[in-house]
Amino acid sequence: MTSIRQVVCGILVVGLAAVAAACGGGSNEPVTEAPAAPVSNPVDPATAAVITGRVTFMGQAPAPEAITMASDPRCANTGAVTETVVADAKGGLQNVFVYVKDGLGNLAFPVPTTPVVLDQKGCQYRPHVFGVQVGQPVEILNSDATLHNIHAWPMTNQEFNVGQALQGLRHTHTFSTREVMVPFKCDVHKWMNAFVGVLDHPFFAVTGADGTFTLKGLPPGAYTVEAWHEKLGTQTQSVTVGTKETKDIAVLFAG
Repeated sequence: MTSIRQVVCGILVVGLAAVAAACGGGSNEPVTEAPAAPVSNPVDPATAAVITGRVTFMGQAPAPEAITMASDPRCANTGAVTETVVADAKGGLQNVFVYVKDGLGNLAFPVPTTPVVLDQKGCQYRPHVFGVQVGQPVEILNSDATLHNIHAWPMTNQEFNVGQALQGLRHTHTFSTREVMVPFKCDVHKWMNAFVGVLDHPFFAVTGADGTFTLKGLPPGAYTVEAWHEKLGTQTQSVTVGTKETKDIAVLFAG
């Protein structure tokens, strides 16, 4: 004859099983989210446009100043000069960060996985000005046989300060949000500085020795293009490009 205790236990077992089934069968395995789908380039290469141009310094560019590195004999960079204003004989202005400031709307672009390298060589940052996309790795390398520290001073991204005591050390950092520009400095060597533009798209460039730049692969449309210089400020232009069109612009900075 079935006892009352047996009946109650059976009811409890059935009830617990039902609760377990309702909660996912009692599995203790963690729930993992599906990885985000990779972003593909939204621009049709058959219609892509190009903006090219040259940035010119109007007037007589100041002569670069010699950098004294006597505080650290291991730097041994004789002939090093400042890079605040660098212009060629025709006024072509180097180290200007040129980028699409507005006009892309809500388009999302793939983020490169290849790192951008910021080297510390001869106790100077190389390159002096560069660009990177949000989420793209920046690999900071110490090529010198001396102590460096990388101190980034962003306004909207997270500040970081990393020491590299040995030659060959590397540190990788990714920026989480758009910001133009983020300055770098070395607290050990006061003359060392660099700047990075962080964007959510790939349409940026740094002017070369002759002041020229190219922004390629753009969807046809109307854009605001900005040129940034560490001392001379910014210049902005409105540019409209059609299907497969290449448009050349001139940007002027006065000293």
